[in-house]
Amino acid sequence: MAEEKRLMKGNEAIAEAAIRAGCTAYFGYPITPQNELTAYMARHMLDKKRVFIQAESEVSAINMVYGAAAAGARAMTSSSSPGISLKQEGISYCCGADLPCVVVNVARSGPGLGGISPGQADYFQSTRGGGHGDYYHLVLAPKSVQEAADLTYQAFDLADQWRMPVMILADGLIGQMMEGVVFPESRPLDSLPKKDWAAGGQAKTHRPINHVSSINLVPAELEASVVERFKRYAKIKESQVRYEEHEVEDAELVLVGYGTSARVALGALEMARKLGIKVGLFRPITLWPFPEKRVAELAARGKQFLAVEMSMGQMVEDVKLAANGKADIHFFGRCGGMIPTEEEVLAEIRRILKK
Repeated sequence: MAEEKRLMKGNEAIAEAAIRAGCTAYFGYPITPQNELTAYMARHMLDKKRVFIQAESEVSAINMVYGAAAAGARAMTSSSSPGISLKQEGISYCCGADLPCVVVNVARSGPGLGGISPGQADYFQSTRGGGHGDYYHLVLAPKSVQEAADLTYQAFDLADQWRMPVMILADGLIGQMMEGVVFPESRPLDSLPKKDWAAGGQAKTHRPINHVSSINLVPAELEASVVERFKRYAKIKESQVRYEEHEVEDAELVLVGYGTSARVALGALEMARKLGIKVGLFRPITLWPFPEKRVAELAARGKQFLAVEMSMGQMVEDVKLAANGKADIHFFGRCGGMIPTEEEVLAEIRRILKK
């Protein structure tokens, strides 16, 4: 029997989904606008006799994730923009050691301490690795509380499947808003995948103690391991790209947006269609890997694009790269915690199409 829909904040829905996915260890440090996530984990992880630690800093939290993941735990941390910046070295270490974990960024406005209002200016940081060295990791961008829960639940399996961190990039509005959500059933902990590569004893299973590390001082060996990792990235690009489309087939102009910006863009699309203006929407769900092939296909068919972002323009760079000069790319953004309105986007649509 399916569960009833529950009204929850996005932050709390992410936390509940993580618990149901079998998260066995959470390490965090408070920062607005994701504090409800940490508070929810503090209450419910301990109730289930799982590990919850409020670390002394963001740096400590991500290194605790590294240790727990290396020991075979389903480990998770969460933060918001400046806190994620502090975690980037540890995320790079996790990628270098091929460790699965989940990192949630409920993004705020910046740069610096910025403000506590929503922002999307963490796109470059999230999709270009962010830390040092040659690496990528999966980045999933929910547009609703329901999708935030669903993608978090799936993120743990993706992390284990590909042995890498998976980031949920949700702006502060999605973290703070309340919507109805239906959760999947809880995963029994004894059903979680076994990790023969892990470094310590895992849930009554004896295995040899393995060495888990990201260091390799032999240049040829380190190069070989990085090249092998990039072969895995190529497989991810072929199999894990996710996106959503609305009315792109006859569109003269295709809006491109993720998260909250995609919701705004959809409203502008509906307003434009009522005026007889043919507009579509392309919403990337995986920000890495970006759905470049589909954007290239639409560009080859002569579509124009308008990237809508809560930043000064970051995702638009991936749209341009995918279009490869075969389409006109436009941009509209607000920053500093300001959210574009449907009316503003509609005005930009009319300006571009001269309608």
